Amino acid sequence: MTAMERIQAALRLDAAAEVPVIPQLFGFTAKICGVPLLDYVSSGDTLARCQLKTRERFGYDAVFGVMDVNVETEAVGSSLTYRPDQYPTVASHVLVNPSALNALPVPDPCRAGRMPEILSALNIMRREVRDDVPVVGLVLGPLTLTTQLMGMERALYLAIDAPDEFTKVLAFAAEVITLFGKAQLEAGAHLIMIFDPVSSPAVVPPYFFKEFELPLLTRAFAEFKQEGSMANWLHIAGPVEPILPYYGSAGVDIANIDYQVEPAVALLQLPATCINGNLKSAAFICSSPEEIHEDSVRLREAFQTRGGFILSSGCEIPPESRPENVAALVAAARNRGWLNG
Repeated sequence: MTAMERIQAALRLDAAAEVPVIPQLFGFTAKICGVPLLDYVSSGDTLARCQLKTRERFGYDAVFGVMDVNVETEAVGSSLTYRPDQYPTVASHVLVNPSALNALPVPDPCRAGRMPEILSALNIMRREVRDDVPVVGLVLGPLTLTTQLMGMERALYLAIDAPDEFTKVLAFAAEVITLFGKAQLEAGAHLIMIFDPVSSPAVVPPYFFKEFELPLLTRAFAEFKQEGSMANWLHIAGPVEPILPYYGSAGVDIANIDYQVEPAVALLQLPATCINGNLKSAAFICSSPEEIHEDSVRLREAFQTRGGFILSSGCEIPPESRPENVAALVAAARNRGWLNG
């Protein structure tokens, strides 16, 4: 089977098909290719080359058009600090005063900040892998982007003190990510992952997610599907069990679960949804290949009756992770001993 065929079978909950494996590798691919992280997060050509070479080396089932989580806020107008061997961070938020929202234009993905580099990377990767390997684009969730535009504390206080103003900022953020996601699909992405860590119950209560975020996620996913996305992938890290029942109404096709969620719980809450996860990301630094392989086999076996499972990490595999641990993950999916991976 091709990588695409494995993913399509997982979406159908085909228990007889091979288990796909998609380690969430972003900056790690730069390290593997001997490329400074600063170059990876700045150049679409470099990103595409690192993603393609790393996938070819390990043999997993997707490539990602992902630089870092600050692409959208920078495109809107936030200032970032760049360092040679770290992901960029927000130095100053563009929306310190929510009254300035009306003066902020929705950025053009073909022109604003590093968005064009992401589009270029997706185009390069799609031309290279065609339809044999899924090309995954990424946008932030509206709530997460709102905190990137304003700062976490300022955004959450606004939600409490002035919910109408907060809702307007959220709607602006949703417009930004929806336009960016559509541009990624047009550039060559097969599907879009919405990465929304601030929606985790570890950050905001479940009612907050249901009231503020769920309608915007539902609308964005619907528009991505209309644009041709093969699947809606939602990635919210942390203890998401209380909000899993909302995923179906949001139109989620692939639900990422982190290590805090037991597979049995995910199966119970999401009986008809493809599940992606959920090895602890830090384990790829600290654990041995034998441990990664054993944990991966246990995960694969937990879903073998139902199918509909993509073996993965629960979140990004850190750049400093051990390459042999990524190899062990892939070997477990392919039903090989890790030494043969």
